[in-house]
Amino acid sequence: MKTTIYLSTGRGVSVITGSDHDWHGEVRLKDQHVQCVAADVKGKGIVYCGTLGEGAFVSGDGGFSWRPLEGLRAGNVTSFAVSNSGVVYAGSEPSAIFRSEGAGDTWRELPSLLTLPSSKEWSFPPRPETHHVRSIFPDLAKPNRLHVAIEAGALLRSDDDGQTWYDRVPNAPRDTHTLASTPDDPDRLHSAAGDGYFESIDGGDHWRRIVTGLDHQYCWSVAVNPAHPPIVVLSASPSPYAAHFKKAANSFVYRRVGNGDWRQLDDGLPKPLGLRIPVITTSRLEAGVFYLSAEGEVYRSSNGGLRWEKLQVYWKGDARPEHAVDIAIVEDAQA
Repeated sequence: MKTTIYLSTGRGVSVITGSDHDWHGEVRLKDQHVQCVAADVKGKGIVYCGTLGEGAFVSGDGGFSWRPLEGLRAGNVTSFAVSNSGVVYAGSEPSAIFRSEGAGDTWRELPSLLTLPSSKEWSFPPRPETHHVRSIFPDLAKPNRLHVAIEAGALLRSDDDGQTWYDRVPNAPRDTHTLASTPDDPDRLHSAAGDGYFESIDGGDHWRRIVTGLDHQYCWSVAVNPAHPPIVVLSASPSPYAAHFKKAANSFVYRRVGNGDWRQLDDGLPKPLGLRIPVITTSRLEAGVFYLSAEGEVYRSSNGGLRWEKLQVYWKGDARPEHAVDIAIVEDAQA
């Protein structure tokens, strides 16, 4: 099986392709500050990424060549998502949502999020005068439902393709960075948030903060593998500063099975001190398989996160591993 991993970094998009012990990497969109990346797993090589300052780009050949998405009129594109039906969503700073039904060729802005009552309280601490769409999560079971995380201030939901929005609900996370679910249990949502880890079992109507065993509660990336019971892998740090700034970096990886407590992982992973917060994803085709990127290196676990192995990547030219803030994966079982 051929696997392609996309990492968004401050110096471009790292594209890592391979299988087993044969992995090759190169950097595309060099010197662009890439903030987010998303792949259309049904789109035969279609990949999207957003940058800070230079708008958005699309690739039609698996990430090797890119062109600007000129119809998406936003300079700071902070999130991308592709629904099961192929609809593409983009989020920006200041907070706005855009929708494309034509693989990014044409876009329309959805009704403003800024009419919601909670919007008056939204603020991104490093740039408190603004805020942005941190992540977009199309619902896995309800095609018209969309979850949107604002950094920082709210987790929103639309049940009509973004035409109208439900504002944040009591007990919901206020600073979701990543949202995840599984096709087997799509109403159970998992939120990695700056204010902890949260779960909802009813599609976001109600939330519960679950931190027993989670010693570090600034959470960034979460992935869920549809085992029985489900396995959740989460990255966390003591604070935003420890998560994102190299000179103070101190980050951890945790695992939770079913309704159990959180357990810290370390077998095969780098030491926490000096480690900026990792990004994590799960295999769509292989039960129990997770991928994690920390400081640009990529690690794979084939047993639900208990043990990890660093991929030995052969980088093209002068490319080198770069710390990633987002990750996407495409797998081809026929390759």
